[in-house]
Amino acid sequence: MEDVLDLYEEPFDPIKPVVTFDERPVQLISETRQPVPAQPGQLERYDYEYHREGTANLFEFFQPLAGWRHLKVTDHRTKSDFAQCMKELVDVHFPEAKVIRVVLDNLNTHDISSLYETFEPAEARRIARKLEFHYTPKHGSWLNMVEIEFSILSRQCLDRRIPSVEILKSEVACWEKQRNEQKATVRWHFTTEVARVRLHSLYPSI
Repeated sequence: MEDVLDLYEEPFDPIKPVVTFDERPVQLISETRQPVPAQPGQLERYDYEYHREGTANLFEFFQPLAGWRHLKVTDHRTKSDFAQCMKELVDVHFPEAKVIRVVLDNLNTHDISSLYETFEPAEARRIARKLEFHYTPKHGSWLNMVEIEFSILSRQCLDRRIPSVEILKSEVACWEKQRNEQKATVRWHFTTEVARVRLHSLYPSI
């Protein structure tokens, strides 16, 4: 825990960026009947029935100190999907970085081994050399700032029925663009010192 909290207190460094990362499933839902349009004094109305259209997966990168985020929609969240995200992080988003410090949880796909199961050894090693993983503790994924971003995304963008992957991609791209233009970020106040007071019961007694 303190490893992640100390990382959050470091100043902005474009050569060693701190990027938080996670994924989330999205249920795709279509209408069985056309909604009734809004009228003066009456909100738009939806039928309680709906049709399930499967699921999609959202990966998100979030760099708090730069107010930057990027969302990627995939069909699933396999080791290969994770590896492709890490390659994109290294080659597309931060090609000039010396090392990228990535905050993530302990999901079984979140491991360097995913790179070796996806790419040739030389390519996997090239990507791995640019990455430094910092894991949140078990049952402590709330320490990952990207969770706050996902919460905002859910309220501002995913709080309605989205019937297809294509529409999902369009919706999250618009949300991402707006948030990046605003350079919206998270004001994080939970420091190592605060953790030692509030979570003192989790520390061993000496």
